[in-house]
Amino acid sequence: MRVAVLADSDTRWKWGALTANRIVSDGRSGDHAPDGHRLSGYLLRGRATPTPRQLEEVGVRADSLREVTAVEFLREVERDAPDVIVLALVGGAVQAVLHGLARVTQDARLTGGGRRRPVVVTGYVGVVYEKLADGLLLRHGADVVLANSRQDADRFRAVYEGVGADASCVTEAALPFLGGAHYEKHDPYTVVFAAQPSVPETAAHRTYLLRRLVEHARLHPDREVLLKLRSKPGEHTTHIEELPYQKLAQRIEGGLPANCRLVYGHMGEVLDRTDLLVTVSSTAALEALHRRVPTAVLTDLGVREALGNHHFTGSGCLASWDQLDAGHLPVPDEIWLARQGVAADGTYARAFDEARERVTGLLAEAQLPPIEPYYSLATARGYLPGILARHHLGPDGAPLPGAPAADKDPGPVRQIVRRAARGAYRHGVQRVAPVIRRMGEL
Repeated sequence: MRVAVLADSDTRWKWGALTANRIVSDGRSGDHAPDGHRLSGYLLRGRATPTPRQLEEVGVRADSLREVTAVEFLREVERDAPDVIVLALVGGAVQAVLHGLARVTQDARLTGGGRRRPVVVTGYVGVVYEKLADGLLLRHGADVVLANSRQDADRFRAVYEGVGADASCVTEAALPFLGGAHYEKHDPYTVVFAAQPSVPETAAHRTYLLRRLVEHARLHPDREVLLKLRSKPGEHTTHIEELPYQKLAQRIEGGLPANCRLVYGHMGEVLDRTDLLVTVSSTAALEALHRRVPTAVLTDLGVREALGNHHFTGSGCLASWDQLDAGHLPVPDEIWLARQGVAADGTYARAFDEARERVTGLLAEAQLPPIEPYYSLATARGYLPGILARHHLGPDGAPLPGAPAADKDPGPVRQIVRRAARGAYRHGVQRVAPVIRRMGEL
């Protein structure tokens, strides 16, 4: 079986590739495509296209991997359609590719001669705590929309049914990167703060969290206190990070204590040595809870939708730095865990059975029905064309005039120009934008 994964960031590549491996196998393949299957990776060209270091850190291998635009990807499908496509993208990009696929798969060159269109799978890389309706409707049209938990599956179906869209695509699964050994106490006792690129947003709040982490390290000199970062300066991940913690750490008076340091790397490897995982709302909390690692979701900045920590109400994991400094260890609620797809009870091995059965059933059909997203010119004439245009597609899903041509092997000059453009964009986000914002507040 041939599976193609189109992703637009390092975290979505990890989700998409691991999801692909799990839904085409018996669930035990883990980080590698099982025998008899070919995984082709495509990275959507944009501001968050992962660097080689980020891809190496993710650690998921593909038989081939290259950078493309949406139009280039659609041309690849038109030439040689895979059996399954996994779209690991932001909602707008998913919608654009779905409309492009709808046009491509109606073409006689693909549907004629007994050829069939690919099965299309999409979903979310983590906790869905904002833009629920917007993100879901932008993903409608895929054959399978994966929900990472029972609670998400219920919510997804309610949204689709509420607007009169077909909800049969919603399929319950779990986050594909859960796993690892169950928790055992370590020496030295290690506290890990899982940082997030966009939560919280303000410099004051991010500085507060960093300061409290440093104070915890000074209060407990026998502990190792780690600040787990997603990306290095100049890199971008799923969300834009205007105020990287590396920069804020340089401003800590007296510097970081000897038992407090910044770390990178695979989250699973960091959790292998973690005794207490602390975060505002990172998906790392679910990874830790799956392993039974003590986990604290901070309340210091409030329990608010903007932070995403409201998702953890009822979990038993909400706590403040004051409580953690005093030795408090949150105890998770088992019912809450079960509804969140954490599967700490050992049932994770079966979490992808439903998705695997659905994909297998679709592959067995002689022909699949046309791709029909909820958004069309009939339902969203004032919204859809703009989404498609961002990816050089017209209202009918066809490439717009001037859309980039295929670029399988960009020369050194083109590669240098792309790196320079991304560097300029990231510099603007992290350096220029904050200055302009401050000037606007004068």
